[in-house]
Formats: sequence, structure tokens, C-alpha cells
Amino acid sequence: MTDNHKEKSTFGFKQVDSEKKRGLVDGVFDAVSENYDLMNDFLSFGIHRLWKRIALEIAEIRPNYKILDLAGGTGDLIKLISPKISKEGVLILSDINQSMLSLGRDRLIDQGVNNFLSVQLDAQQIPFSDDYFDLITIAFGLRNVTNKENALNSILRCLKPGGKLVILEFSKPENEMFREIYDLYSFEIIPKIGDRVAGSEESYRYLAESIRMHPNQEELIEIMEQVGFKECNYSNLTNGVVAVHSGKKASLAND
Repeated sequence: MTDNHKEKSTFGFKQVDSEKKRGLVDGVFDAVSENYDLMNDFLSFGIHRLWKRIALEIAEIRPNYKILDLAGGTGDLIKLISPKISKEGVLILSDINQSMLSLGRDRLIDQGVNNFLSVQLDAQQIPFSDDYFDLITIAFGLRNVTNKENALNSILRCLKPGGKLVILEFSKPENEMFREIYDLYSFEIIPKIGDRVAGSEESYRYLAESIRMHPNQEELIEIMEQVGFKECNYSNLTNGVVAVHSGKKASLAND
């Protein structure tokens, strides 16, 4: 098969062979993992911590839930979820990138969080049984997945009937003037800060580009519904800089 017939995916603004995207994304996160939390605090002025708390309020966690956090990075969501889970519950930190996963796991253990498991996995091929999880979360990770539809299908399969998906992701600001200022910040300032603080301008340029290429609020709702999620909706945060999307797997009564 020639390159012209290979499945394509976006890597920032570039079109790349889908089979190559994982390696490219791995390279980005290998480069930024050590300074990831510092950069998140710096670039969002610390607001990302509030966004994550709001996403978990929308998740409506119960103590006995089985929960999978995809693209869990340095473990922020796991740390917030941990006190909410009883011994009957299951909490799993996962990431496709080994550098990020190891950093998150070790940091959580150092902070005294020990009621979780860590698993390296690809969100497009989740290695768990059908109908297993009550809740699956993914924060700032969906835009880096090679094929979002494949990931959403995999998530849907693993959720119990009535189970919930919560996605926290950068989206499209509602106000046009604010959007222009945000674009200037994303494409001109963030890469330069990334270079000075994390020593990786290109990695942060990719992250800015990946935000622009990610489906907007309504487009993501449409993709979720096409895959088969029910009760799909979203809430804009900070003028739509980020959005929390949620959807449920149909309950048995509605099948």
C-alpha cells in the first residue's frame, strides 16, 4: 500500500500517517513530562485545578464506583477522586505514555494516595471487560488520541449500562474578541514560555495547534451521539476555553 492510501490523522496542523501519530505524541509528552504540572499551573494561572473539580462534580461519583481515568497524566484527577472511593470501589490511573504514567503514579504514592491501580493503555483499545466501569474520565487527553471515534467506541463498550463518560478538554471560546486574544496567547506566547520553562518550544506549539484542531463543543456532541452515547451535553468553562462534555451508555431498560 502506498503512503497516499494510508489512513491519516492530524498532529497539530500537520497531516501524518495514523500509525506514526502515537510515536510523535509520545515524543511530545516525553519532552514535557517533568515540567507538565508546573507548565499547567503557569499557563492556565492555576485555573486548570478548578476546571478538574467542576468536571468531577458533573461526574457525580459514588463510593462504590469502578472508575477509569484515561490519559491520566500526572494523576490530578485520581488525587481528587481518591477520597470519594470506598473499599468496594475501583480506581485506575491510565495513560498511553509511560513517562507520564510513571510520574503520576510515583507522585500519587509520595502524596499518600494508594487506593488506585496504574495501567499503561491505549484509549482506542481499552483492555477491560465489557460493561465494567461506572465512570470513565479523560481530562485534556482526547485531542491527542489518533482516532477519537475508536476511543469513544472503546469507552462505550467498557461502560456499564447507565455508566457515564466525562470529558474535560480545551474547546472554542464563545466570544470572538476573547477568542482572538486567546489565539494570540496560544500561538505566540505559550510556545515561547514552553521553550524558556520546559526547554521544548515545539512541544508546546503542537499542544496549541492540537487545541485548534480539536472538535468544538457541538461537533464533539455530534461525534459522541453518532458513536451511541445518550444524554450528551456540555458545559462551557472560562468562556468556552474548556468544556466539560458528558454522555451515558444506554441503560438496559432503554436498549
